[in-house]
Amino acid sequence: MIKKKICLLGSFAVGKTSVIKQYVHGIFSEKYLTTIGVKIDRKQIETEAGPVLLLIWDLNGADKFADIRSSYLKGSSGFLLVVDGTRPSTLMRALEISESLDQTLGHLPRILLINKSDLSSEWRLAETDLEPLLSQGWTILKTSAKTGEHVEQAFSQLTRAMLESEG
Repeated sequence: MIKKKICLLGSFAVGKTSVIKQYVHGIFSEKYLTTIGVKIDRKQIETEAGPVLLLIWDLNGADKFADIRSSYLKGSSGFLLVVDGTRPSTLMRALEISESLDQTLGHLPRILLINKSDLSSEWRLAETDLEPLLSQGWTILKTSAKTGEHVEQAFSQLTRAMLESEG
């Protein structure tokens, strides 16, 4: 069986834990619990390449790459960078983290998730904020951990990209 480690990264309270709970367990909770350190979930999925066991690392929120323990990142095959659509500063933090990932680990597959699409009326990120990233080839999905919108798709697309990048 193929095993792939995915890390979810981003600022505090962007919904990393909620995205994982929605993907792995199909649940959403309004209760906010800060992740301390790391929590690891697993999910086995079927792909064209056969079964893949995803080891999903939920890292505590960080506004700077230096705040992320490098030991947590070792062995990663891909990343989901999670941003809160109601807080534009979280996009800048995610891009800074991505740049540091490239310098430290090289370019690994990643997808940018603009989370909280169920609160789109409260969003302060505009399409124009994302256009430069799209023109650079970024994969960007608007997700909602609450409704499940594009959550499954995010993990599926990242898994495909990880499998393609290895061979």
